[in-house]
Amino acid sequence: MVLEFTKMNGAGNDFVLVDNREQKVKLNREQVVHLCHRQRGAGADGVLLLIPCATGKADWAWEFYNSDGSTAEMCGNGARCFARYVQKLTGANRDFTFETGAGIISASFQGERVTVSLTQPKDLRLNETVPLTIGQQTIHSLNTGVPHAVMFVPDADQAMVHQLGQEIRRHAHYAPKGTNVNFVQRLKDGGIRVRTYERGVEGETLACGTGVTAAALIAAQLHQFASPVKVQVQGGDLLEVSFKQNNGDFTEVRLSGPADFVFEGKIAL
Repeated sequence: MVLEFTKMNGAGNDFVLVDNREQKVKLNREQVVHLCHRQRGAGADGVLLLIPCATGKADWAWEFYNSDGSTAEMCGNGARCFARYVQKLTGANRDFTFETGAGIISASFQGERVTVSLTQPKDLRLNETVPLTIGQQTIHSLNTGVPHAVMFVPDADQAMVHQLGQEIRRHAHYAPKGTNVNFVQRLKDGGIRVRTYERGVEGETLACGTGVTAAALIAAQLHQFASPVKVQVQGGDLLEVSFKQNNGDFTEVRLSGPADFVFEGKIAL
């Protein structure tokens, strides 16, 4: 099979996007892994397939695969790239919605920047003590479409992202499905810096939209950060998380940031 695709990135988090509106493309795990391989494939953190919305609840829908071939319910940076891809492919000149495994997402556009609404956050847990190889650590968690652990650190540059990320991601505390892991530094200008170890990629990515969102909302809950929260990611870009907060509940959560086209190509699978 020769597959036509578009390569995009959202704040350095990169994706392969495929037009599957005719639903003729069926990818297995091995093909997804090959497609995402950075030496033997196109190279990506994930694969997004555009498909019709079977439920009729949204304008479009997606199939999302992590680079290890597993599926995931949601991806914030992927959602922005997907929205801009659909806009270009269909010529849409208005806001629209698409269905994900986590629910219905709406997208709006400000030039090359995209804002996506995220599903209702859930399962907020604060100040949990988790035993790690470096000793007991205080970790917070929140599901922003997928589960995220959040650990505040004094200096993101010094955070042991791979070592601790790998340990926390598969920790018994987050069994059976595991979690994504975010290392968060509070900045003097009132923003935060986030580095993320992503489940399904099994390593650090240059940005993680749902992780950035979880970190921003927990910073609002614990440290009174006001909406919008500006977030620096490892890729160097600046993302923005806006929300409404009422007695610990978050609503109208939105993620804004870049979504850039990289190249188009064909690959044999």
